[in-house]
Formats: sequence, C-alpha cells, structure tokens
Amino acid sequence: MIRPATPDDLALVRELWHAFGAEVPDAEWRDDDSEEDLREIRAAVGKDIVLLADDVGLAVATKQGDRLGVLDLLYVRPKARGNGVARELIREVAVQLRARGIDMLELEVLAANGDARAVYERWGFAPIELTLATPVDALVERLNRSDGPTFGSIHVQTDDTGSVEREVHKALPRMGHSEQTMVGGAHNGWVTVRDELCDRDPDVLQRLAKELSYTNGGVVLALGVEDGALVRYTLYDRGTAMDEYASVPEFRGPLPPGDVIALGANPTVVARLTGADPARVREIARTAASPAELPPALELHAQIAELMGVQV
Repeated sequence: MIRPATPDDLALVRELWHAFGAEVPDAEWRDDDSEEDLREIRAAVGKDIVLLADDVGLAVATKQGDRLGVLDLLYVRPKARGNGVARELIREVAVQLRARGIDMLELEVLAANGDARAVYERWGFAPIELTLATPVDALVERLNRSDGPTFGSIHVQTDDTGSVEREVHKALPRMGHSEQTMVGGAHNGWVTVRDELCDRDPDVLQRLAKELSYTNGGVVLALGVEDGALVRYTLYDRGTAMDEYASVPEFRGPLPPGDVIALGANPTVVARLTGADPARVREIARTAASPAELPPALELHAQIAELMGVQV
C-alpha cells in the first residue's frame, strides 16, 4: 500500500535511504554528503512528497519553482522488485505533483545504471542534460599534449589496387566530405589508403577500415597517431575487429581493468593475420600508463608499421 510517510516513519525512511545509497554509491571523488541528504529528507516529511510502499519502497519528490518537480529518490528493496511497486510509487508522485500545479518532473540517474535508465525511459523520461566528469590531473596532462598531430592510414591485404580504390570511393561519401584520397600501389602484399578525412577523425578511419575489410573479405589494418601521443591500431578480418591496440589505453580517461588489458596487442593474432614475428610484437607493441614511458609516438608508429610490413 502506498501512503505518505509521517514523523513516526523516520527510522524506516532512514533504513530505506541507506539501502538505496549502498546500491548506488556516489562517484569516488565526491564528498560524502549522505547525512545532509538525510536531514533534507527528514525535513521533507509532512511538507514535500515522501511516500512509502509498506516497508519495501520509498519515493521522495520536491517542488522547485512553480512548475518543476524533482524526483530525489526512488527505491524498492530487491526482494520486492518486479511486482510493480516502483511504478505505483512514481504514479502517486506524479498524481500529487499534478495536484500541486507541477507539470514537469526531473530526476538524476547514473549513466552506468542501465537497468534504472531503461525503466525511466520506458515511463517516458528522456535526457535533457548530460553531466560529464574527468580527473583534473588527467585533463591537464591531456590538454598539455593536444597540439601533436593526428593522422592515420589504412592497409588492405591484397594486390588488387583497383578493387580497393573502387570500394574506397563508394564508402567515403557516406562518411563525410573528403578533399583528398590516395590509394597507393600494392607493396609487400598490402594496398595503402590515405585520406584527409581519416586524418582528421580517427572514428572515420576505423569505420572505413572495417567496411573495406567487409567488402574485401579479408584483413585490413587501421594504424594511426592521435594528438601526437597515442598510437592505435585495429586489425580487421572480414569486417570483424580481431585485435585492438592502444599504446596508452587510458589516454582518454579511466577504463575498466578488462578494457585496459583488451587494448594490449595480441601477438598470436597479429602473427596470424600479418606474418609478424610474435616476439617482436611483444617487444614493440607495449602499453603504458603514460606516453612518457614509451618511445615517441611517431617512432612507435613507424616501428609498428615495419613490424606488420606496411608502408606509412
């Protein structure tokens, strides 16, 4: 049963609030303001909308301005989920807000909380603002090195230059305007593609490489440098990424440990697709926490190209 919380329910409200916080912790760099939040919830009882669903659910909503309401908290204990409790809580919140003249309801949800986002979007909530975050030290380091060059090239494992040229000119118009494209003659079993659009946008470089691998039905290498500091490559086979490498996996920001490991070169795959010596792959295509721990990016780029037998 959904009912308004009273001062006699403060112990239950506190318990449910702490259970919510335990499941959805704040970002590690934020101060712990849980006690302040709890004081605000206690103050909201009897004044704002604080609803209980028996002893398993809690919803808190406050009025901000004449037309806006904010859903500060919606929580249902795990044992009671899947039974429509959250839906009934939010329905009653909406009814009470409407009675107070509120015609818009906002809420905040962590980007990583995919389950909650899916539920809210099913109820009609849509993003109107995006909060981004990055460690300050990483931002300063990244901006200090952002003046370096960004460029890349694509290498198709074939001797059929004409076929590659035709596929490139079919694919590029779908990806954006390109002022200059060069498809080189076959060398060492590879046809090289250089394009100014791919130089400007590493995402386009990857998209074109993937499509050429799919249409060509074989191995394609996308190899480049970003911001003069990060060396990246992707090896595709029949349109599927078989191996991805980034010299500094967390160059753009922190990653889950598994993603960091996945961005290290796989010598076995590289050897199978390019004929490179696995021992040399391990020696050259190393990863690090900072560009300073590796050879200069242009030098490392050239070493990887030589390792795989392509011209850059």
